[in-house]
Amino acid sequence: MNEIYQKTLSTEVSFRGIGLHSGKNSIINIMPAKENEGIVFKRVDLSKNNLVKANFNYVSSAKLCTTLENNHGVKVSTVEHLLAALYIKGIDNAIVEIDNEEVPIMDGSSKDFLAVLENTSLIDQTKKRKYLKISKKIELIDGNKRISIEPNNSSLEVSFQLNYENKIIGKQKNVIDFQTDKLEEVFSSRTFCLYEDIEKIKKFGLAKGGSLDNAVVVDKDKVLNEGGLRNKKEFVNHKILDLAGDFLLSGYRIIGKVVCYQGGHELTNLFLRKLFNKKIAFQVEELKDFNVSKKFHSKELDKIAVNA
Repeated sequence: MNEIYQKTLSTEVSFRGIGLHSGKNSIINIMPAKENEGIVFKRVDLSKNNLVKANFNYVSSAKLCTTLENNHGVKVSTVEHLLAALYIKGIDNAIVEIDNEEVPIMDGSSKDFLAVLENTSLIDQTKKRKYLKISKKIELIDGNKRISIEPNNSSLEVSFQLNYENKIIGKQKNVIDFQTDKLEEVFSSRTFCLYEDIEKIKKFGLAKGGSLDNAVVVDKDKVLNEGGLRNKKEFVNHKILDLAGDFLLSGYRIIGKVVCYQGGHELTNLFLRKLFNKKIAFQVEELKDFNVSKKFHSKELDKIAVNA
């Protein structure tokens, strides 16, 4: 994943599906983009002011999903799974055309996005990729939630722990190194919620497109989805997937060791804002500069167990 040069797609790829929260169908076309463009969403249903940069500074809401909004009030929501797929695939620059406000949820993970992207070749571009390498530990504590990052040799390593009263979800913990580990169990892990929270979520006008086809639903001591879980740590693996997608909003590939407890989209966004205010905690470097390993609060929603 640690590459010298920036990459973009060789050809356009397309997806279509329903939005988890809006319930609206949308079509996405991911287009090649020039060097240093980053990831930019383009609302093709609008005729002007329709570009939305994938950057943490443009996150206007992080309640149950990550929503980006430009200076003209144009939004794109539930971007995290697509961004995670672009991160895992190694795409630096792309224009994401979308004809609606919400990225389709697909199967609730990044699996469908990556299935198409894996069949698409990438192009090495002329500019070198920039890496944000952590040099000093930074921590953010928000009530019973906390996240920190500290120096690591040449990869993004994420240690994540959940702590749910529900005994099926429980206190799952996993550690993933995005440079050396196989990532299939991460990118195929689906969004999840408790059955008891579904009506609460819908009262907020959310989850209109949710179903057992795109979310894991836990009812007390059982998983309602046919076939059960895809892997033993699907819940925490999905949270790690979310974090990877949200971290791409930094505009860089981050090199550091992350430890997160009970985190989510809001905590990650607050953390990125804190990190970038602590410029002594990191350096922006190119690959040649370091060794490569081989191998917004929403208190009313805090207790709802749904994780887009």
